Amino acid sequence: MRLTTRDFDRTGRPLRFTELGFGSSPLGNLYRAISDEEAQALLERAWAGGIRYFDTAPLYGYGLAEERLGRFLAGHPRADYVLSTKVGRLLRPVEPGEARDGLGKFFEVPERKERFDYGYDGVMRSLEASLDRLGLDRVDVLYAHDLDLFTHGSQEALDARLAEFMAGGYRALVELRDQGVISAFGAGVNEWQPCQWLAERGEFDLFLLAGRYTLLEQEALETFLPLAEERGIGIVIGGPYNSGVLATGPKPGSFYDYRLAPQVVLDRVAQIHTICERWGVRMFEAAFQFPLRHPAVLSVIPGPQSVGEVMENRIAADAELPPGLWEDLKVAGLLRPDAPV
Repeated sequence: MRLTTRDFDRTGRPLRFTELGFGSSPLGNLYRAISDEEAQALLERAWAGGIRYFDTAPLYGYGLAEERLGRFLAGHPRADYVLSTKVGRLLRPVEPGEARDGLGKFFEVPERKERFDYGYDGVMRSLEASLDRLGLDRVDVLYAHDLDLFTHGSQEALDARLAEFMAGGYRALVELRDQGVISAFGAGVNEWQPCQWLAERGEFDLFLLAGRYTLLEQEALETFLPLAEERGIGIVIGGPYNSGVLATGPKPGSFYDYRLAPQVVLDRVAQIHTICERWGVRMFEAAFQFPLRHPAVLSVIPGPQSVGEVMENRIAADAELPPGLWEDLKVAGLLRPDAPV
């Protein structure tokens, strides 16, 4: 089964992204543990469904996702897929008497601690460790991970990390790209504002933006996405369902932005859901398809937790939606008037 692809060539080393990609945080036992066999089944179904872009990170299961993904990809020709991972965190084994990181979030994962390091040496060491866990000799894309307020907690702390990165890690990524070790680099973050800050200060190829350009949120259209389009910067969209609420619908207990969805979000989702039903469209299909309408977007990468979710994402990727749906969402004030549809 072939998926629609989008070609990206900003550096002279072209990459072909499938419009549906694979976000691998569930392979790191995010929120619940899955077995190696379940992880393998997820990846086999994704590959059979035509997915050829895979994204991972050291954070996901403290190396477990990279290890599982690498074992699977080792059985496929390296030229047949695009692979990205992330830098900015270094992992180490716990000391005697120490508790591992990620308790209550990642389950049954290696006993490791994380340390932020956005410096030159930190980026180089992070890539080396990721390649070792993946068991591969290269990745295509590196993203500086979590340079955002959500992760670092205050503007002061974020500013310090951004300065550390631009003084060191950015230089390392430029060298890796110029030497052909990687084909492209950027940042993978939870907010569009750091993406714009970085794009205005460096030569970035790609940004992975999680949860900030969706049916629920389009503020990135104000300045960041026009800047990306103008400069030929590619955008990968993570979290298209805003942590689940755009897939599950406005049900009590639905998640938004990694937390229980507040009532104001549930009310807005209910409005979107009603309009989708009126057009005979399942809301998760509209949520997946919407970001792809923007010309800068290369791929949308949900993080499926089951084979069933892989299959639903595949259905969403193929869905043909009526143009009137988008117009009704705009008339209702649920989509910005300038949102490309």
